[in-house]
Amino acid sequence: MFGDLSIGLGNIYKASNAVSRSISAENFKGLKGEGGKAVHGTGEKASRELGQRWKVSPSIFIDGGQSVNIVEIEESGLLQHIWMTAQQGEWRNLIIRIYWDNEENPSVEVPYGDFFCNGWNEFGPVSSIAIAANPGCGFNCYFPMPFRSAARIEMTNISEHGIYLYYQVDYLLTEIEKDAVYFHASFNRSNPVENGIHTVVDNILGKGQYVGTYMAIQVNNNGWWGEGEFKFYMDDDDEFPTICGTGTEDYFGGAWNFEYPKGQYATFSSPYSGLSQVIRPDGLYIANTRFSMYRFHIMDPIYFEKNFKVTVQDLGWRSDGRYLVQKSDISTVAYWYQTEPHQKHPYEMKRNDLEII
Repeated sequence: MFGDLSIGLGNIYKASNAVSRSISAENFKGLKGEGGKAVHGTGEKASRELGQRWKVSPSIFIDGGQSVNIVEIEESGLLQHIWMTAQQGEWRNLIIRIYWDNEENPSVEVPYGDFFCNGWNEFGPVSSIAIAANPGCGFNCYFPMPFRSAARIEMTNISEHGIYLYYQVDYLLTEIEKDAVYFHASFNRSNPVENGIHTVVDNILGKGQYVGTYMAIQVNNNGWWGEGEFKFYMDDDDEFPTICGTGTEDYFGGAWNFEYPKGQYATFSSPYSGLSQVIRPDGLYIANTRFSMYRFHIMDPIYFEKNFKVTVQDLGWRSDGRYLVQKSDISTVAYWYQTEPHQKHPYEMKRNDLEII
């Protein structure tokens, strides 16, 4: 269908004619033999007695309101690994945008923390095949991302103050197979959810496969909150979807309220799914429980031919064994591959709308 990109993240690419490159603040262009040549940078003061070659430029400083292209490649290739770290508390102030082949609208447009399955500005470890969040606050993405003529990663700081960003992007320069599709990721937030339905992603047009969901939810009522079903509408589904799950914790690979031992949530992080974070009320400032969950369809991608949409119900329990339509704060990231062109991402990345209160 779409070549080896559709079946996994292991040895997915024949790279006999490929060359390896890496872009970081120590080699902005990823050029051969050009790493570590800086004489000015954020490490200049620390290296003042050592000079060139000694970690002079390990990071960049992005001013408030500034956008910086950290990756600009004008060849054919494959992004293999993205590593980043920034100060905790700033993760909704940085926006990641990725552009393929000089397109006008980004294929990826997601807040920094949410992209790496950390949507609450507090670190939660993730040990999955696709995303790894490692101590302390080292964020990694292993989704393979092919491009045929160009790739650009733009980081935007939507705050009013500056932020330090450390990063390294590892990639191949190589020819890309004709049936390889492009990586996409989109963010959406409902705060609060209206009418009990949160849209994860809508209006995907083209041919491709859905490969993952991250969800951050703040529950604004008491009781069990995760009865809502995930629904996948594909190829002109109307009122009813082709794929319908049985509950929120079921979709993310758990069961029975994520409860173990009795009376406690059990966090877990596995290669393809996890309840990676539970932030509990502290009795003073934090009033509502917050959760982070992920599910990667690496071994079971969901294929679509024409169009695709994903929703989740915001559903809990009330008295007398009745369902409760909730008004939670839900943020999600959808990850997928598709043919181009793609639709413009509908969510506007405004600071007040992204703020965690």
